[in-house]
Amino acid sequence: MPAPNLISIRQQLERVVGPAPWYWKTFPAFRSVAGQRFVWTHHGKQGPLGYVVTLALEQEPDKPRLALNTYCRPFLVSAQYLGVWCPEGRSIRLAGFDPDQLKPFDLAEIAGWFKQSSDRIYSAAPPIADFEVPLTLSTGMHKIDVPLELTTVDELIVPTSYKAMSNDDPAFALFVFYLQAGLVEVLPQKWFTAAQYQVGRQWISRAARDQESHRIFGECFGAGTFLLEEDGCRLGEWVERKA
Repeated sequence: MPAPNLISIRQQLERVVGPAPWYWKTFPAFRSVAGQRFVWTHHGKQGPLGYVVTLALEQEPDKPRLALNTYCRPFLVSAQYLGVWCPEGRSIRLAGFDPDQLKPFDLAEIAGWFKQSSDRIYSAAPPIADFEVPLTLSTGMHKIDVPLELTTVDELIVPTSYKAMSNDDPAFALFVFYLQAGLVEVLPQKWFTAAQYQVGRQWISRAARDQESHRIFGECFGAGTFLLEEDGCRLGEWVERKA
C-alpha cells in the first residue's frame, strides 16, 4: 500500500458529503437523465423552515421537489437515481429517488412541523427504493438485501453513533455499505470513546476512502481531520488537529 498523501486527503475531504444542514454545500448538484439540472437550497437557521435543505430545478428554485431534515446526506447512485441516507430511530435508512419523477410541492406543506419532527425526508413522490439496516449489527461483515435500484453503488461509508456499554467502548462506528455486493461492514471506532472525547459535542461527521492508500479518512467535528489504520477501526494519525 502506498503511504497516505496528507495534502491529497485534505483536498478529498472538501468534496466528501456531510450532514444537512451544516454541510449542505457539499451536496452534489447534478443533471437528471432528462437533462434537468437540480440544485440545493439551505433555508437558514431561523423561522419555520430553519435548518431545512431542499432540492429543486435550477430554473425553479422556489418549487422544491425534495426536502431534507437534519443529518440527511444525499449521494449519487447513478446517472439516473439520487440516494439519501439518514438516521431512522435505531436504524440507518437508505432511500433512492428518480429526480425526473419528483413532483414540486409548496413550502407551506412543511413549514413549521418538519424541522421539529423525526421525519428526515419529505417528497410528494414516493422513493423508488427504501430500506433500513439496524444499528445493532455486530462488528464485521453482514449480508443485506439491497433494492435493485441502489446496486450500482460500490461503496458508501456511513458514520453513525454506536451503543457503548461503558466509557471505554466505541461510541461511534462506520457502516461501510458495499451495495453492489449486498454487504455492510461494521467498523466500531475503538479510539472514539466517552473517556477520550465529548460525545455529542464531538462526533464523526463524514468519512471516505483515500483513493491512493485505500485507508479511511474523515472529519471528527470539534476535534479535527483523521486518518485510520488499515483495519478501519483505530486512529492512525491526525491530518489536522483542532485545539
